[in-house]
Amino acid sequence: MSNIKCRVEECFYNNDEICQASTIEVKSRTKDLIVSNTDDTACETFAPKMKKS
Repeated sequence: MSNIKCRVEECFYNNDEICQASTIEVKSRTKDLIVSNTDDTACETFAPKMKKS
């Protein structure tokens, strides 16, 4: 398993800043699909954590 660092605390797959998803998908956030920095990318695997009642 890869050690993919994740700092999105609200993601279901984040466990101690390591992504636990079996696969991930990262896409471009730009209209022309040309990425020049990290702000131009988005993790499509993100799933919100379930809130505890």
